[in-house]
Amino acid sequence: MTTSAITTEQLKDIFPFPLDRFQLQAVDALNAGKSVVVCAPTGSGKTLIGEYAIHRALRQGRRVFYTTPLKALSNQKYRDFRAEFGEGNVGLLTGDISIDRDAPIVVMTTEIFRNMLYGTRIGEVGTSMVGVEAVVLDECHYMNDKQRGTVWEESIIYCPPHIQLVALSATVANSKQLTEWIGAVHGSTELIYSDFRPVPLEFHFVNPKGILPLLDPNTAKLNPKLKTHRPTGSRKAEDVPSIGFVVSKLAEREMLPAIYFIFSRRGCDKAVAEMATMQLVTPAESALLKIRIDDFLDKNPEAARAGQVEPLYKGVAAHHAGILPAWKSLVEELFGMGLIKVVFATETLAAGINMPARTTVISSLSKRTDQGHRLLTASEFLQMAGRAGRRGKDVVGYVVATQTRFEGAKEASDFATSAPDPLVSQFTPTYGMVLNLLQTHTLEEARELVERSFGHFTKTLHLLPQQQSIGDIKKELSTLQESLNKIDPNVLADYETAHSQLKLDQNQLKNLQLYTEQVQAGQVSKQLPAAFPGTILSLKGKHVPVATPLPAVLVTKIAGSGYKPALVCLGQDNRWYVVNHQDVVAVHKHWSEYGGKQRVPQVVSLLPPADMPLKPGQVRKGMTLTAEIAQSIPNLEPPATAELTAQVKTVAELKTKLENHPVWEWGNPATLLKRYRRQATLEQEIKDLQDTLQTQLDRHWQEFLNLIEVLRQVNGLQGVLPTRIGEAAAAIRGDNELWIALALMSGYLDTLDPHHLAAVICALVSETPRSDSWTNYDPADEVVMTLSALRGSRRQLFQIQRRYQVALPVWMEYELVGIVENWALEVSWTELCSNTNLDEGDIVRMLRRTVDLLSQIPYVPHASDALQANARRAIQLIDRFPINESIA
Repeated sequence: MTTSAITTEQLKDIFPFPLDRFQLQAVDALNAGKSVVVCAPTGSGKTLIGEYAIHRALRQGRRVFYTTPLKALSNQKYRDFRAEFGEGNVGLLTGDISIDRDAPIVVMTTEIFRNMLYGTRIGEVGTSMVGVEAVVLDECHYMNDKQRGTVWEESIIYCPPHIQLVALSATVANSKQLTEWIGAVHGSTELIYSDFRPVPLEFHFVNPKGILPLLDPNTAKLNPKLKTHRPTGSRKAEDVPSIGFVVSKLAEREMLPAIYFIFSRRGCDKAVAEMATMQLVTPAESALLKIRIDDFLDKNPEAARAGQVEPLYKGVAAHHAGILPAWKSLVEELFGMGLIKVVFATETLAAGINMPARTTVISSLSKRTDQGHRLLTASEFLQMAGRAGRRGKDVVGYVVATQTRFEGAKEASDFATSAPDPLVSQFTPTYGMVLNLLQTHTLEEARELVERSFGHFTKTLHLLPQQQSIGDIKKELSTLQESLNKIDPNVLADYETAHSQLKLDQNQLKNLQLYTEQVQAGQVSKQLPAAFPGTILSLKGKHVPVATPLPAVLVTKIAGSGYKPALVCLGQDNRWYVVNHQDVVAVHKHWSEYGGKQRVPQVVSLLPPADMPLKPGQVRKGMTLTAEIAQSIPNLEPPATAELTAQVKTVAELKTKLENHPVWEWGNPATLLKRYRRQATLEQEIKDLQDTLQTQLDRHWQEFLNLIEVLRQVNGLQGVLPTRIGEAAAAIRGDNELWIALALMSGYLDTLDPHHLAAVICALVSETPRSDSWTNYDPADEVVMTLSALRGSRRQLFQIQRRYQVALPVWMEYELVGIVENWALEVSWTELCSNTNLDEGDIVRMLRRTVDLLSQIPYVPHASDALQANARRAIQLIDRFPINESIA
């Protein structure tokens, strides 16, 4: 792609101050027609590169889309650009707000941009993209966000290749990988990397003794004065500095204003209360604060944050998701004016609104999450630290870590010297993705697009060692096959069979010879210790003075001399013998194996004569009872000479066959067999590795196919063509587009009154609340009946998703939707808040999610006219202050 560059003189008109080196590199790359990935620290001036793209496009009569991850940030950029480029040149799209969507500069959330691209085939330019020269992806490191990161990947994959991408990101470990991927899926892309901070950071640590430098300036390692030998977790509460102590020390050292990060809403509000008596502003600043705050409260009396108005007059505020957006906007405005000296904020502030401070205080190096308590990641720490230092105002920015009972200076120094984390792909197929792709692409084309994800790209790189292993094994296999390709495998198999048979025959011959030798030599078999009643023995010795070995059956063992037992036997001559081991010249098989008439239980049940002492050498005649058993004891002679001779002959013939086998023409058979076995092993290794490799590479595609199967099961797809339900789901944006489409297409919502419809819609998009959440507003019967009617579809979708391993949520929230219904019935904000324990920010978020889906319904194909009309009316009832977003 080629573009017209802005001359050096024109550049000076746009930016009257000199640009940094990395900014000039980015300008040159954009002028060369390349896309750019700009990785630089917070506050380094990345936004200027996006602004350059805007200036250049305006001079050419072209357009620029500027995307951000958050509605609030989009609103802020809209205000900034409107002031810089003129009201008529800037539009805004955030889902529920649409202002001049055809303007030369359109600020939007990244989701809106991705949704625009869904409407056309990949690479084609839809009507909404006509004339667009560049797209700025601000805060591109949001690709790491588990819930929404996939949006950035899809936007990059689907964006037409002739449009320049300007990806602005905080520093990440794998920025080169990211750039290479964008270059592969979109077009020529250059990495612009800088670790330069116009306002450098200094790291400090605070404990009850005061604020000390965290690092030794000479070694960049932990300050020796902060080293301690106290074990982790052994500190007491008095070892942790109080918030008031920390703020007072910051004030003494002129390190205010500060953002004080605390990882809980309650902790932020409690900190404001603790600071209630501390005056941080001058009389002049106090007068200005009073004017601004009083003016806000006159216009928005319901927006006052309980317990935080008086601290705000003194320069202290809180900023978190539980606070009304209008109040947060006031805090942001006052902080930007330098009138607020300390803002206690959760870490969400670090990733969103542009609110730099002279100092950032990080109250803990660990936090509680849904997965339990864990340390911060390096990127989380650096993101918060990056808010320190205001360009043009501060010479240095201060980052202060505080001592806690569980983390100290050592952990803080590790974070301060750590490198940022890499971006990790969060690409995840959804029903909306599947349906939108299949409306404009074949299944094969869809697979190609899925395999263009950053996740697939990095997975391919990570699997290079496995691919190299497969290559090495294939190389070895090829060499083996070359050495074996002249050999007839059938001939080698015949040799192997004969060789195996020889081993069996040789073993049998050895056993025959051994048995014969034992009997002839009168030696006791080694099997005697394991012999048990019913075993046949050959007896001859001191206690059995016979000419030839006497067959007998072992009846029982008794205690003998030493550790060897004596044996009580019944002989073939129907006599009882008590013998020792030396009297046994052979141990034969089990009685029953010779087909004896008496079985083991009967032998075991025999008892020797009562008058026979149980000592070796004792002999007694048997009785009529034992005569039949004695007569059935077989004569056990050594193997016949003919049997031995035959076995010797068989072994000799096999040896001759093997010695003269044709396989010897190709080499030593043992070596050849070893090679053949190695070949089989290598072939199996290659198959196993390839199967494992393909399974890992195909993970996203298998997820895509699983979603197709779910859609087919609920009639969202016929083959690969979307049905009415599928077309409706394709037009919806939500956590589970299919579930929402099934509800909208069910007909159960068509006749609901607007306030009831709003409550049902809220139930479909709201997450299950915390167990301690409550409201005094019960949902109306009409709402309960409608949700009950949808339960069958919800249960069926759950079951099908589980079958195909799809983990998308299927919300149906009953407990809190009465809040939405009553707000639609024009209950006052104060009354609404007094009837629930939800934070104001949570109520706003719940109502805004409801408005967001309601605003989509009029554009859902096949939705009934009544449903569309009631959705519009419901929006009118709900979207009023403080729910509607102010962008003035």
